[in-house]
Amino acid sequence: MDHEDNMDRDKPRRTLLRASLFGSFQLRDRYSGEILISNRRARALLAMLCLAPERPLSRIHLSKLLWPGRFETQARASLRQCLLDLGKVLAPFGNDILVVTRNRVSLSPNSIQTDLADLENALAHDQIASASEMLITIGTRPLLDQLHLAPAFEGWRTRQRQHVEQMLKSSVKNALTVLERAGKLTDYHRLLEAWKIRDPAFISAGTNARRENVTRLAVLPFTSTHTAETQAGDGQHYFTDGIVGELITALGQVPQLQVAGRRSSFQFQNSHLTAPAIAEVLRVTYLVEGSIQRQGDEIRIHIQLIDGRSGLEIWTQRYGGTIDNLFALQETIARAVTLALGTALDLKMQAPDVRQMTHNKQAYDLYLQGRVLTARAIGPGILETAIDLLEQALVLDPKFAECWTALAEAIVYKAVYTPCLDRLTLSKRMAQCARKAIALAPTQGHAHAMLGIHKWTKNDIVGALDLAFEAYRLEPHNPDVVIRLGSFLLYCGRTAEALPYIEAAIDQDPVHGRNFALLSTAYLNSGDVKKAIIAGQRVADLGFPSLWLGVATAVSGQHELAVEQYKQTRLLLNTVIFPPAGSAPMSPEALDAFWLLAAKGVCSGAEADRVQYCNMLEMLYATLPDKYDAAIVMPAIWMGHSEMVFKTIGEQITPANFFCLKVLWGDREPLNKIRAHPEFMNFAARIGLTAAWEKYGWPDLLPRPDGWCPEP
Repeated sequence: MDHEDNMDRDKPRRTLLRASLFGSFQLRDRYSGEILISNRRARALLAMLCLAPERPLSRIHLSKLLWPGRFETQARASLRQCLLDLGKVLAPFGNDILVVTRNRVSLSPNSIQTDLADLENALAHDQIASASEMLITIGTRPLLDQLHLAPAFEGWRTRQRQHVEQMLKSSVKNALTVLERAGKLTDYHRLLEAWKIRDPAFISAGTNARRENVTRLAVLPFTSTHTAETQAGDGQHYFTDGIVGELITALGQVPQLQVAGRRSSFQFQNSHLTAPAIAEVLRVTYLVEGSIQRQGDEIRIHIQLIDGRSGLEIWTQRYGGTIDNLFALQETIARAVTLALGTALDLKMQAPDVRQMTHNKQAYDLYLQGRVLTARAIGPGILETAIDLLEQALVLDPKFAECWTALAEAIVYKAVYTPCLDRLTLSKRMAQCARKAIALAPTQGHAHAMLGIHKWTKNDIVGALDLAFEAYRLEPHNPDVVIRLGSFLLYCGRTAEALPYIEAAIDQDPVHGRNFALLSTAYLNSGDVKKAIIAGQRVADLGFPSLWLGVATAVSGQHELAVEQYKQTRLLLNTVIFPPAGSAPMSPEALDAFWLLAAKGVCSGAEADRVQYCNMLEMLYATLPDKYDAAIVMPAIWMGHSEMVFKTIGEQITPANFFCLKVLWGDREPLNKIRAHPEFMNFAARIGLTAAWEKYGWPDLLPRPDGWCPEP
């Protein structure tokens, strides 16, 4: 009998249950149905057991962590009751899952499989594709999030997190070393980029040789030289700018390079700054400059590599070709720049490939024009013209995937940056274009990010985050993709998780006001007011609205200065920001009075000013054709006007107002009034936030409520 018992004990057991340790602790059955554990300490106890299932836990240790401050006999009695409750929950799946003895508690071997164990196993057995996919899935979600108990438990959890993170970092580093020695570069970079999501400092600190040798580069706008036959003004510039944009994309593929984003580089078009001054602003070591001459179908390109520190020319070359072999010419140039950099640095760099987007040269010409206008965005009729040009290109080549992505971007920009009343219609049209791009080329990461915006308007925030993470997996070096993921997380209240993505996007695209507005908000939500003010000032310096600077300054207590800073936004009307769609023009005097009222309402700190502006928002809500305009939603959040928030963005999210959610997550009054409102959770559930929190983790300022059950 004893022999048979030993044989049974030695048999491998089939996993009964699965537990998620990253993010909110969840237990699921074999059919992926969640097993609810209403007892908070029972949930924490099971999480502790799952974290190290091979190690039994002492009853004394558990009692002290879960019931600190109680007499020993009381704590042990509470533990017994907790184990009984937990046993009842687990009983339908087997009576032997919990192993309870007089002194210890453990799990039966292999009865519960965890995401942490799966990841450890994949890294240990060189299952790089699986390990990378799991790292992308867990993202930056902390271990055992939302389990809030006594300080003793919090201290234990902090130590466990540090241990697990160090263990994972060591495993990843070892795996990268093995892959590098074996020459498996595809797997190497796949795992590296996946780990970068969780630990950006691992990359920036250069913990492996490849990242120590990363070189920062910017491609500046080329000049256009005109012949008698090509005195086309902007017609020549759009072509030149388009070629430069594609060169930036191509060089961005080189693992050893970090290439400044297009928007930041193009801030220096026609700049009188010296090369070292530009390199300092863009935070790069090398610059690529050049000129393009086009005469009919003939193209001549002169290109040079500049040392950003000294301004001296390192390498120069001339190339010639035609529109018919333009992609081959671009690839020749990208490879030559890479080779020249490698020679200068005595490094062997991976040569980039230029994407062959279309065989129709007229379609490509129209695409370049549309892309340049979309990047410019602001101005009368600019986006309408861009959309028309891109649509013409797609008539000529309906399988031009990159053009479908560009059209999606132009359409969503129209919905965001122009005063229009058909934003939802535009969003739907944008989504159709993004889906077309993905169907033609599934690796179009930016198209996934664009489609994520539309998911917000459908209250499908889970779908939006899924798409944003997939976009990042596909294009981790595209700053527009990186900032989109960071912003989505910020809108959901996951500020700590969002911040590394926002900072990474700024590192690559450091001259873009929108990114600094997100950074200022993230710092403010994190409680770092000084950094929020610095980032807000950068927003204003780059010619974007100074709202962020005013709000951050107000939080610091400098209310009079904050009111003046907030009012400066008035100067950007009709240039960077536009009045609400359908609103009648206001006289200069009326505008000054309105912006003073708004600035005092948001920034003065006086309750009377807040009430007066709230009344103004009620009037705007009653009279404006677009009741969901950001001009109503954003100040309503800043002033803690809960009812207005719930009946605006709580009823309709658009591509132009969902960014307002980012300011909801600061730990200060009057914002706290909104989150404390009895209707807040209904609001959050209605727009899809709670579903996103269940999957990706609850907000930093809003732990998962005890007994909370998602809607079936």
